[in-house]
Amino acid sequence: MAYEVTATRKRPHTFHELAGQEFVVASLGNTLESGRIAHAYLFSGPRGVGKTSAARILAKSLNCETGPTAKPCDSCSNCTAISNGISLDVIEIDGASNTSVNDVREIRQEVLFSPNSSRYKVYIIDEVHMLSNNAFNALLKTIEEPPPYVIFIFATTEVHKVPATIRSRCQQFNFRLIGIETIAQRLREAADEMEIETDEKALFWIAKESTGSLRDAYTLFDQIVSFADDNITMALIQDKLGLVGFERIDRLVQFIIEGNATDAIELTEEIVSQGVSVERVINDLTDYFRGMLLLRNGITRPALIGYDPDSFTPTASDLSLRQIEYILAQLFEFYRSMRYSLNQRFELEHLVSRLSVASHYVDAPDLVARLENLRHEIRQIQTVTTKDAAIGETYEGASLPGIATEPTDSSFGRSADEAPKTEEPSPSVVSTEESPRTDEITAAERLSIVDTIRRTHLSLATALENCGEWRVEDSAIIIECPSRFHAETLRRELPLMIETVRKVTGRSARVRIETANSDGEATDDAGDSNSGVEMIKRVFRGEIVENGSKE
Repeated sequence: MAYEVTATRKRPHTFHELAGQEFVVASLGNTLESGRIAHAYLFSGPRGVGKTSAARILAKSLNCETGPTAKPCDSCSNCTAISNGISLDVIEIDGASNTSVNDVREIRQEVLFSPNSSRYKVYIIDEVHMLSNNAFNALLKTIEEPPPYVIFIFATTEVHKVPATIRSRCQQFNFRLIGIETIAQRLREAADEMEIETDEKALFWIAKESTGSLRDAYTLFDQIVSFADDNITMALIQDKLGLVGFERIDRLVQFIIEGNATDAIELTEEIVSQGVSVERVINDLTDYFRGMLLLRNGITRPALIGYDPDSFTPTASDLSLRQIEYILAQLFEFYRSMRYSLNQRFELEHLVSRLSVASHYVDAPDLVARLENLRHEIRQIQTVTTKDAAIGETYEGASLPGIATEPTDSSFGRSADEAPKTEEPSPSVVSTEESPRTDEITAAERLSIVDTIRRTHLSLATALENCGEWRVEDSAIIIECPSRFHAETLRRELPLMIETVRKVTGRSARVRIETANSDGEATDDAGDSNSGVEMIKRVFRGEIVENGSKE
């Protein structure tokens, strides 16, 4: 027996064998069972999804000796003749090869003759959109009022090219792309019939590459079988077809996200040197970042992403949504301009180098939002500065549970003896029952204190890291802050700081917060009017320039 390609051998013969077109199957089945048979049908949809096969099954259902029926026997003489393509009453016409008005006139003459041995004479015109306008016009009257024994079935991949006058005379059925899971299952069945061992990843890759076309999947499957020696694996496919491979793309993306341009370019060079085309690299990178974009939007279905969500080494949170969109835009732009490239290999390396800084990309809306937040923080600092300057208060002491505070109240100009017994001091200087050691806080102790605080209070730890050296003076630990903003952050959390110092160093101590003025000198005064300016200088890495005219 002559060899048959898988697409022909696995062509569906009944409606229940038609893959991924449940709506079409249900509608046609109800039409046949109820006897409400139209005189013209229009099947539209992508290539390789079953339009022509459905047309043959419909012709078989109409002419089956047990029909019309939604379940043709596939064994009577009419069914067998239609399946083998030798039925005199089912005429298949290629619209791309028979485009002239003369070809249509022949059809108009033929429909006058009744079927030879079947119930209906069925005309299946594939790629009907290829007919000329004159041919369509010649066909109009025949389609609208054909003899009762004639049925037209049109199939097309470009339904928008079919004139509205033709579409309005037909029952239209839109065929859909077939899901990856369905295609993978059909490939698995074909492999089992051929007694070929398969790797699930390999079948999933074939299904994904077919982009919803079962016929394309069968064709690619046959090509791989030809060199697979009855054992299809993903490693073999990558080697023979010159693919990048998910693992290497995953590693390349990891380098890009880390900003490691050197390793990213070297890996790109290694991939291209092994015979992988630049276009293939761009396609695989685009598929990968598309998967990351879907994951970033909360979509985790493998059939939609194209990969197992758990196989991504970089997580979706490593990049913002805008950064992923920016990278995809760069890839799309590179793909569109490849045909005009002077040196595709060099431009690919240049692209990888540019993408390696994409993790720092900030679009205009995000930048505006950050500036608005910064302006809001500066306004808050200015408000606090103005309020503190008006009150002229100094922060002295705060009490912790079980720790007595020093009986002073210098914030309001009163001595310790004059201070009311029930008034709580403010939390800038805290004393304890134990006398603090007078030796300096070591760098190791300070680092340990900051690390301990970081576990529960990240912003406080960051503020402490930005402060100057700690010193012990007048029985108190003094922390000098570079701005009022940092000082206020520390003052709000003084109880936590003192408790952490006690746990880490074993000593109990008072803590005093000082703020450096614009000349770099420490001050306890709360009215530092330059704190907002200093913060802007640090954020934008700028300098204060005296305003003057140029000579």
